[in-house]
Amino acid sequence: MIDKQRCIWCGEDPFYRQYHDTEWGVPRYDDQTLFEFLLLEGAQAGLSWITVLRKRENYRKAFANFDVQKVAAFTERDVERLMLDAGIVRNRLKITSAISNARCFIQVQQEFGSFSAYFWGFVDGTPIQNAFRSHTDIPASTALSDTISKDMKKRGFKFFGTTICYAHMQATGMVNDHVIDCYRYSQC
Repeated sequence: MIDKQRCIWCGEDPFYRQYHDTEWGVPRYDDQTLFEFLLLEGAQAGLSWITVLRKRENYRKAFANFDVQKVAAFTERDVERLMLDAGIVRNRLKITSAISNARCFIQVQQEFGSFSAYFWGFVDGTPIQNAFRSHTDIPASTALSDTISKDMKKRGFKFFGTTICYAHMQATGMVNDHVIDCYRYSQC
């Protein structure tokens, strides 16, 4: 049996392959998913994505099923609870920024009608179709991720620098960075 050609970064790990095959690069326009990835990408800063992805269900439980309203209402008591949760990355700055980012997310929703309208507005709602031949051609950031990151920073978001922003753009399908010989390239 011939295996499908995939992006090299997912390797042989079945968990990572499933994420690659079903989620990564699929355009996401719903605010809950965009918030979920925003929270997870912030937790990932300085770590490998697979580390946070493996803790995703723990994050789902710890952060109220990624309900932005509930997370925005978290208090110092919740921060202390989360600091004791071995199922997530126990970094106080990342935890407090997730709560702060939830509040910023809601402000963006109020201003633009949805976070999706704001975020996808940077590309007029249409994913960027890149055509990279090798994973070494894929950038860690772009001028667009610089622009979005700077704008979000002005709005108070934390742990969302240009590299994390670009990873968020990739994960939520704003850019299609599957290499052209990956079977998912044409699907995304």
